[in-house]
Amino acid sequence: MRILITGGAGFIGSHLCDFLHREGHEVICMDNLLTGSVDNISHIRSSKFVFIDYDVTNYIYIEGPLDYVLHFASPASPADYLRLPIHTLKVGALGTHKALGLAKNKGSKFLLASTSEVYGDPAVHPQPEDYWGNVNPVGVRGVYDEAKRFAEALTMAYNRYHDVDTRIVRIFNTFGPRMRVDDGRAVPNFIRQALTGADITIFGDGSQTRSFGYITDLVEGIYGLMKSDVRDPVNIGNPREMPLTEMADIILKAADSRSRIVYQDLPEDDPKVRQPDITTAREKLGWSPKMSVEEGIERTVEWFRDGGTGVQW
Repeated sequence: MRILITGGAGFIGSHLCDFLHREGHEVICMDNLLTGSVDNISHIRSSKFVFIDYDVTNYIYIEGPLDYVLHFASPASPADYLRLPIHTLKVGALGTHKALGLAKNKGSKFLLASTSEVYGDPAVHPQPEDYWGNVNPVGVRGVYDEAKRFAEALTMAYNRYHDVDTRIVRIFNTFGPRMRVDDGRAVPNFIRQALTGADITIFGDGSQTRSFGYITDLVEGIYGLMKSDVRDPVNIGNPREMPLTEMADIILKAADSRSRIVYQDLPEDDPKVRQPDITTAREKLGWSPKMSVEEGIERTVEWFRDGGTGVQW
């Protein structure tokens, strides 16, 4: 296949570029490098891989046929979308519109990278795909949550009214090599602090839970969704739920660190729980995570310890 990946120089996008290129597909990576980095894709040297520096909130033109458009362009960490609120809304709305328009014009299949944040601070636990969520649209996190909710609605509209062959993946917390050291999310923060001997900062009392999945499991789940005929949203994530204090302990052990844990005020609208119901992925895609959190953290710690070099699949 010939595949366009928007946001392809980001954390998840670059791993998708790797995976799909290794599978023998021709990959076009498009990214304006606002939160992505060419370092994530510089090792891919092939006539079947092209990088285009471009902002997808503008009209997208790609010469020649396209089999698939994977729309992964967006700031994704709270630190990024709180710093870039307008761009986050624009890429969720205008960027999704432009990417869907390209898929429509090319007769391509389309896959939207959505997020577990569409569930907000959930009143249903764990979260199945038919739960509509509990989102504060005017809160500080609303710029990301509502951008993705709008992107899902727009994707389904193109499916229903323009007959674009669409998929939607709702991505839960994912970690692994190529996360930025200043990403702002729990795992890279904890690892950076543990490796430097700094205090590990947990927001709130640490009892809030997350479900952490490793990047290779996510990419394989996305590939399974690409090849399926499932049109409704699908959760992809590790259903193992843990408090943030447990993740901090796992990282301290993997880094052989003596950093101490300290607590700070909980940010506004921070979800108290997060756990995917992956029944749909298991039954319709035959997918479930393979990598344990502990092994994934060991790989990620080593990547950070080595200065962020190498590709570890």
